[in-house]
Amino acid sequence: MGINIRDRFQNFRRKQRQPEQLQQLQVDLFKESILDVSYITLIVGSCAIATFGLLSNSSAVIIGAMIIAPLMLPIRGLAFGALQGDIGLFRQGVISVALGTLLALAIAFSLGLIVGLPDYGSEVLARSEPTLLDLGIAVAAGAISAYAKVESKISGSLAGTAIAVALMPPICVIGLGLAKADFALSLGATLLYLTNLLGITLSCMVTFLAAGYTSMSQARRPIVWTLVLTAILVIPLGVSFARLVRQTQLETSLRRALLNRTVTFQRLQLFRSSTNWLVNPPEVRLSVRANDPVTPRQVKLLEEFVEREMGQPFTLIFEVGQVEEVKSSEP
Repeated sequence: MGINIRDRFQNFRRKQRQPEQLQQLQVDLFKESILDVSYITLIVGSCAIATFGLLSNSSAVIIGAMIIAPLMLPIRGLAFGALQGDIGLFRQGVISVALGTLLALAIAFSLGLIVGLPDYGSEVLARSEPTLLDLGIAVAAGAISAYAKVESKISGSLAGTAIAVALMPPICVIGLGLAKADFALSLGATLLYLTNLLGITLSCMVTFLAAGYTSMSQARRPIVWTLVLTAILVIPLGVSFARLVRQTQLETSLRRALLNRTVTFQRLQLFRSSTNWLVNPPEVRLSVRANDPVTPRQVKLLEEFVEREMGQPFTLIFEVGQVEEVKSSEP
């Protein structure tokens, strides 16, 4: 009848539990966690690329920094060291992660002061409000990373590419926030960084356990402690997620109300809308095309209508493109 999934899993665990394989994994992870010139070089390069990408609001440049992903290697080391009770490996991983993080913070802070932009773009702001979705990304990325390490058929570079988004950019945002004394921005990015760090560590531990590199009795205590720390972060992440859902619902309802229940929008063509939730009341920017100008009186009436419909005030800002008819000259 063949081997079912449970049997395959048990065979996988027995196969990975060989003493020589365990020793080889420990050696490899220790080498990856060493704080050497190569690691420092990757930290500096990744941080510089990510910071410039954030300052220029370029997602393509930030992706370039994501590919480097130097912080993931010692995180896997500290996760395995905690599971095995290997104090040397755990200490080396913690030192490399801590010093790499501090170095990246210093670089981002310095670049933020030197460039001195008055305002940051959406790529920076997007990393200041983490939610439960970010925790899910970190957990999935850490699991992929650990599995790629224990499964020889998968290239190790796959893991670095998968998790890079979760590590360096938030650190850079912390530094940029400190450069502008925007402590709310830095605090939000710090929460995102800790979420990613704990999520990746936890999923690495679970993956190493599932692969048979440690026993449940040995892994129970470090996994429980990591779960407790992660659970503490779930509270602010859950609040942010609920706010995100609420904002999305409000934006959808607002757009529907304006388009379907107002006379003004029957004469306008709406191209796009965006909402700035960082101000009070929230600002809704509407890009429209119209035959006739939109007057301040019309905007005021629309704001009053929106407040009645939504139960909270909004500031409406119209970006109006005039429609002009152009014909060829008559013969």
